[in-house]
Amino acid sequence: MTRMTSTAVPTTVDKPMKGTNVMLLEEALARSRMREAQQAAREHRRARQVTAGRNWQRLARWSARRAERARAGL
Repeated sequence: MTRMTSTAVPTTVDKPMKGTNVMLLEEALARSRMREAQQAAREHRRARQVTAGRNWQRLARWSARRAERARAGL
């Protein structure tokens, strides 16, 4: 009996690598999420600044009234 062996040369198929495309998509999504998170942080920071400004104005008005009453009482 003769044994038949295959000596076929492996061929490469020119197909885009799926892993690379998936990675690029995931990186793009991650960058998009980071930009959205940074934008939300900027908006939140701006809102806190506005609120802090109002609180300081309120405190300044209260302090001015209190100082005026103290001067009037002396």
